[in-house]
Amino acid sequence: MRIDIITLFPEMCEALMNESIVGRARKRGYLQMCFHQLRNYAHDKHKRVDDLPFGGGKGMLLKPEPIAEALDTLTEHLGEKPYMIYMSPRGNVLNQAKVRELATKKNICILCGHYEGVDERILDEYIDEELSCGDYVLTGGEMPAMIVADAVSRMIPGVLAEDTCFTEESHYNGLLEYPQYTRPAEFHGRKVPEVLTSGDHAKVEDWKHKKSLEVTLRHRPDMLEYAELTDKDRKYIEELKADNQLI
Repeated sequence: MRIDIITLFPEMCEALMNESIVGRARKRGYLQMCFHQLRNYAHDKHKRVDDLPFGGGKGMLLKPEPIAEALDTLTEHLGEKPYMIYMSPRGNVLNQAKVRELATKKNICILCGHYEGVDERILDEYIDEELSCGDYVLTGGEMPAMIVADAVSRMIPGVLAEDTCFTEESHYNGLLEYPQYTRPAEFHGRKVPEVLTSGDHAKVEDWKHKKSLEVTLRHRPDMLEYAELTDKDRKYIEELKADNQLI
């Protein structure tokens, strides 16, 4: 898979995406990630990529010409149009289902907005989807783009050591993750649940699943409306509600 990011701050993005798990995956060839300086596609002597918006208003707007040239150049280089995403407060909020969908794409290009955003004509002509990372405002689209790139990268085969590294995580199946423990077996008088040291794998898996239901019910009950639940799960949730056992 290849992920391209169009930004005013490619060095910042490169520094972040060259570390840890994603950085190692790039070096091993499991995914390709490229960062493009938007100013390279501005041809005036000041490499200007912004201008005042028509109709007035505060702030500056990213001009359409440099963005269009950057996207056209990338499409020509790839030999096909990548799936183009714009990070925007008005976009659909990113979730794990969307991450899984994006991970099936061959090429993704993420455009990072800045200032007051981009000319609407770019969105109309080039962008396949607008995405948001939450209902808040940041100074630019770089950090949200990194979130998308990181989340999608983890889904690529080979990036993580095993598929269970992400299939058991929070949100993957619509539930939050169960509590986890490591050594020592007792800390500040608190002991690790006995089932986890029992060696009975069936009981351990049952405990993990029930705890995921409990944690989700307590912290994010809204997620249960869309989670993949069995009749047994629903019955257990109703029992928890009746006993007021929210973990």
